[in-house]
Amino acid sequence: MDLKDSLKAIADRVSKLKEQIGTEEATKNAFIMPFLQALGYDVFNPVEVVPEFTADIGLKKGEKIDYAIIKDGVPAILIECKHWAQDLNLHDGQLLRYFHVSQAKFGLLTNGVSYRFFSDLVQQNKMDEKPFLEFDITEINDGQLEELKKFHKSSFDVDSIVNTASDLKYTNELKQLIKQELINPSVDFVKYFARQVYPSIVTAKVLDQFTSLTKKSIQQHISDLITERLKTALTKEGESNKESALNELTPKEGTKIVTTDDELEAFMIVKSILRRNVDVKRLAYRDAQSYFAVLLDDNNRKTVCRLYFSMTSDKKSVTVFGENKKEMKFDIGSLEDIFDLSDELMQSVAWYDNQN
Repeated sequence: MDLKDSLKAIADRVSKLKEQIGTEEATKNAFIMPFLQALGYDVFNPVEVVPEFTADIGLKKGEKIDYAIIKDGVPAILIECKHWAQDLNLHDGQLLRYFHVSQAKFGLLTNGVSYRFFSDLVQQNKMDEKPFLEFDITEINDGQLEELKKFHKSSFDVDSIVNTASDLKYTNELKQLIKQELINPSVDFVKYFARQVYPSIVTAKVLDQFTSLTKKSIQQHISDLITERLKTALTKEGESNKESALNELTPKEGTKIVTTDDELEAFMIVKSILRRNVDVKRLAYRDAQSYFAVLLDDNNRKTVCRLYFSMTSDKKSVTVFGENKKEMKFDIGSLEDIFDLSDELMQSVAWYDNQN
């Protein structure tokens, strides 16, 4: 099992078991130790992974940190663990104190769900205030996974990680600042853009006006980007399946069933909506003379929706099958209107899955 699969298994365990985990020790055993194992470390080898590692802090002797990963006889990573429900923002100071008196180059603060990796990129031998790598194990993305792979026992190299950690740290901080400005633009941010387009002095009244305009412009631009990317994805998916689709669309001799371009495009829109909650490989379609059906698991008893597209007029409607297969009919003016049915479509799939 590769690292990605191992982390997915741990994420599934976290989602299923966390409400039953009542102590910090149980969090370690159920979530954090499997995580360290996924990184290739033998958690039962006290020479490699030292539990309750002693870190004397000034006059305080015998202070202990939860784990230390040892490389070449010296601590390489100090790990401070908390109960899964604990807010990690309340505990990074404890790891900082341990880090200061240790030879370790990296510190990990985790509650088994959120993982924060620290180093001393700003000032040597003093742990940075902000992590250079942070992720939620239930939502880890490919970029974070690639950075995490550097901590795997088979490829762990201090210099290699440090060389990229600085860029990663500042990139993450810049992303957070950009995110904050996009959600709630600051005065300086608004002034910068207002001065580019407003021909006179930016007064308080003008600034107030442009704060609203800036928010609106950002939202519209993001919406345009999403729409454009979605169209591109649908086009690529359509092109990749064009040959097989054409074969399927070719009417068999003696049949009146013809799958139209609109039906096929609508099917791809439904897939793009549901792919957030279900593997698109589970979605299939079957065409009939009077309707076009989208099925879950290619099963007629799991009809998600039916498309009724007239070949002689512009009239179109979609019937979504909800709880207990209750039929909900919606008239649509264009294929893009199917996006307005996202909630109903996802609820349909969720209901079928809950029956298993």
